[in-house]
Amino acid sequence: MSRVERIELYHVEVPLDRPFHPSWIPGYPMTCNRFTLARIFTDDGLEGLAAGTAFSRERQGLGDLIGGYLIGVDATDLATVRQRLREASYLGWRNWWLENAFWDLRGKLEGKPVYKLLQEHEETVERAPVYASSGEVRPFRERRAYLDRIREQGIRAVKLRVKDPARRDDVTILRQAREHLGEAFTLAVDANQGWPVSLFDPTPPWDLAYAMEFGKACDELGIAWIEEPLDMHDWDGMVALRDAVRTPIAGGELHGDWHELRALLERGCLDKYQPDATFSGLSTARRVMDACRAQGLQYSPHTWTNGIGLLTNLHAFAAWEKRTFLEYPLEPPGWTPEKRDGLIPPIQVGPDGAIAVPQEPGLGIQLQKGWLRIYGRRFFVATPLRVAVRVIREKGVRTALELRKKKG
Repeated sequence: MSRVERIELYHVEVPLDRPFHPSWIPGYPMTCNRFTLARIFTDDGLEGLAAGTAFSRERQGLGDLIGGYLIGVDATDLATVRQRLREASYLGWRNWWLENAFWDLRGKLEGKPVYKLLQEHEETVERAPVYASSGEVRPFRERRAYLDRIREQGIRAVKLRVKDPARRDDVTILRQAREHLGEAFTLAVDANQGWPVSLFDPTPPWDLAYAMEFGKACDELGIAWIEEPLDMHDWDGMVALRDAVRTPIAGGELHGDWHELRALLERGCLDKYQPDATFSGLSTARRVMDACRAQGLQYSPHTWTNGIGLLTNLHAFAAWEKRTFLEYPLEPPGWTPEKRDGLIPPIQVGPDGAIAVPQEPGLGIQLQKGWLRIYGRRFFVATPLRVAVRVIREKGVRTALELRKKKG
């Protein structure tokens, strides 16, 4: 049995070369790629890695929440790990991304890449075709060079962002891009209406009438899919939109536990499901794959987090037998592979428009030597002794012994 004996958590902050203006937070210039890194060590010398996107250092107390839940757990018992994370979420907040470190450990223990653990029928997948996923809303005159550059790289698909507050230019940029790229190039669109943020600039939400108008324009332009055209909880609206337009409707990126995605599946809200394993964990990603397989639906994970998140979702993508294109976040000069991937070697697209799928056991995460020391700050360490001392200080020796006996 392989048990967790040490947990380390790090705040990571990778400065960007230029500010990046994400379409999902209008008016906000990102100057750093921030995330939380977890390193899970077992008593047989293995290490599992996972990363969760962060706005700042809001997870400062995460270690105090999860330390007692995960120290000593059987690293191969994913059901118990997920149950512990669920229980922790009742008392704190959700951190399903931590589960992925245990998939990393399981792959290392079984000597297999994680995608083979997720597959219905084991097969080797060496390359994953990608689509360039833009991150900013730009007029076509500022987008043309980007489109030319990705096409020169061998990429055969792109997803553009639209979010015009006046609702005048959303279709225009798609029409211009289609004319420029031609009919054979795969063109998709993300409206970022699923979880609107108006902290800095207002984000007028789309109503069903506008979403239908936009969707019918997408039908005429041969758009591959429309991502998040309505609020993520507008189940009835998504069903009505899906019935009204031919273009596939996509979403589900920010949902966490299985019941959230099951609600969409049972109502028939989407054609294409995109849970991000850094928000849902790989166990839920696999359940969504199973449901999509049974219902004849599409699956392709969201990946807009960081390099470790991209690698994690790459394994989920490689496990799906009907894979087409994986999301590849790219918005230079602010969001580049070097700054996106942070602590690991940049994941680059080859001349074939694809990226390599790791074949080594686990997730294939290789931290660049010395970079964690440069960009990270460790803020928590848990070991059996540290957890015991903390409980004794807070509860007293007698209560600590009673609690230890109950946990077994």
